[in-house]
Amino acid sequence: MIQAFGLTSNPRQELPPAVDDVSFEAPTGRVTALLGARASGKTTAVRLMLELQQGRGITHFRGRPLHRIPHPSREVGVLLGEVQGHPSRTVRGQLRMLCAAAGVPVQRADEVLEVVGIVSLRDQRLGTLSRGMDRRLGLACALLADPHTLVLDGPAGGLSAREGKWLHGILRAHASLGGTVLFTTDDAKEAARTADRVVTLEAGRVIADQGVADFSRTRLRPRVAVRSPHAARLGVLLAKEARATQRSVEVVNEDGNRLSVYGSNCADVGETAFRHSILVHQLADEVGDAGSAVSVPARARTEEVRKEEPAAPQRAVVDAPSVADEPLPAMEPSEKETAALMAPAQAHAPSAQEPPHSTGTFVLLRADADLGGASSLASAPRNEPAARAPRTPSIPAPAPPPAPLSPLPPPITIHPAPSPLRPLRYEVRRATGIATGYLTAAAVLVASAIVAVLLARTGHTSQSHLLAAWPQGLPLPPAALGAGLLGAFAFGDEFRHPALAADRGTVPRRLGLLCAKLVVAAAVAVSLAFLVVASDAVLLHLVYGEELTEVPADWLSTSASWLALVVGCAWAGVLAAGVFRSTTAGLAAVLAVPVLVVPLVQKALEGPSVRTAAGLPSRLRDLALVHWPFGAERVLAAVLRMIAQPVGSAMMLSLTALLCAYLLAVLRPRAR
Repeated sequence: MIQAFGLTSNPRQELPPAVDDVSFEAPTGRVTALLGARASGKTTAVRLMLELQQGRGITHFRGRPLHRIPHPSREVGVLLGEVQGHPSRTVRGQLRMLCAAAGVPVQRADEVLEVVGIVSLRDQRLGTLSRGMDRRLGLACALLADPHTLVLDGPAGGLSAREGKWLHGILRAHASLGGTVLFTTDDAKEAARTADRVVTLEAGRVIADQGVADFSRTRLRPRVAVRSPHAARLGVLLAKEARATQRSVEVVNEDGNRLSVYGSNCADVGETAFRHSILVHQLADEVGDAGSAVSVPARARTEEVRKEEPAAPQRAVVDAPSVADEPLPAMEPSEKETAALMAPAQAHAPSAQEPPHSTGTFVLLRADADLGGASSLASAPRNEPAARAPRTPSIPAPAPPPAPLSPLPPPITIHPAPSPLRPLRYEVRRATGIATGYLTAAAVLVASAIVAVLLARTGHTSQSHLLAAWPQGLPLPPAALGAGLLGAFAFGDEFRHPALAADRGTVPRRLGLLCAKLVVAAAVAVSLAFLVVASDAVLLHLVYGEELTEVPADWLSTSASWLALVVGCAWAGVLAAGVFRSTTAGLAAVLAVPVLVVPLVQKALEGPSVRTAAGLPSRLRDLALVHWPFGAERVLAAVLRMIAQPVGSAMMLSLTALLCAYLLAVLRPRAR
């Protein structure tokens, strides 16, 4: 069950808020439609409910606000706009990645593909999907964690009639299994066909909260379409008989031989035509266009129409005294509607707990609620007298004291999405789901091979730099640049094409997700470094012989330096892209290490030195209480010497600064 209380958006400069004190309920086992024209506040209300936009109010999903639910995706399935994801990722890859994020078995992806009927498109790219298939995939993403509640913003927008009917069937099936469904629409007929309850918004306020039967009767204006060669005479007779029987009937002469009769039915119109021997070519029940109810009585409205609309179609309006105060819809029916019967609004019977509907028009009553000053909504017949306090015949009862004003609704804070429940598995599927990483690695291997062959031809490059394809003039070798670019993709593409919790806003900066990205980036960088050295060695052996492929004497320290450089570049790309939310910024941070930071470190180290770190291994050995196993003090000394190098110092300095910036970006929203 969804309970929204006092949803109010922040003011927009001199304009009123897009949503102002919106409160409603969406019961369990029912489909609820949030109806309104464009710019009526439907999407804003949904975003406030999901805590994606700042404002005021509170929304309970089965008694709990969304930020108090441990795993929101398992409770609420959301569809907002188009499916967010990299256009080169496959349909199945997108769902399998979201399975890891939601912590559900990977087999669930194939199950929801069967439910939405796109199993045959599981290997198709997201960028090639049509509008209808994108809607189906979005619904599959919402159903992935088997949520109890579905919140869909304009799910049938842009769909054909057949696809819309299928979508409504899925929503009806989910509600019949005990779930809660809330969707927004600007089509009143769609709301009447699909929903059990319709909440109507206008200018950011709730103007009606009705069951579908009341909505169809008071907002959709059911009518009888009549086509006859004697339409004018039949219209006069219908108006005369309605006046005699004191019934409220409106007859509109649409086009020569076509009438639209409001407030009657096919049986009464057919009997009138039969009694007066009038030939009828068509007689059918239709559902007209929606129109907002006006507050003036029907008699006054009739006089205003006669005075202000002299060019309007000829009509006869018959008012009965008992319904003189009943508001009539203001919008006229469309002339282009076909006479085909539409699905009756009574197809979805209202809940058994709802009171029987009366014949009066339902209006909205507002009363202060106990929770956060929200307004509870109720519907009551307009023609029923208001409840009054008991009175004695002689002494009137004292007026009750005014109720104290309740405080404002609590503010809505945007809460970032939780980390993936399986972050390492999520990151592996994210990195391997598109071809960008493979193409980058292939380009690095080709560039390294070409550079290594050219360097070997000149004969002025050391063995270690030759195998790494690192010319002295370049700040970084191709492998380090490729590792940094792959690291920048880890966050940059995810912010550009949100894949993680797209329904809950932007990609979260969480330490669990960061650790998973650093681990995967390091593994990719190490693999790329080994592939580059191996491919260069094989190519040099084939072109120039064995003399250029000999193993250097200091291969251990050289290999450690090589791997540290590549992994450091990859981590710098990850951290910079996470801080600045851009792949370009991540790659720029990688290039800034040798171009800007290394010269600064060199200038700092070129100063006069009084003392050196000579004899560090022996002092480490003496400091330890026990002997270091397997010569670990030598490894530690080698690491310290590597950090003491200008490139190593610059890399450590850059990684430390980026990590501090990332932690600041993570902790700053929490401090606020």
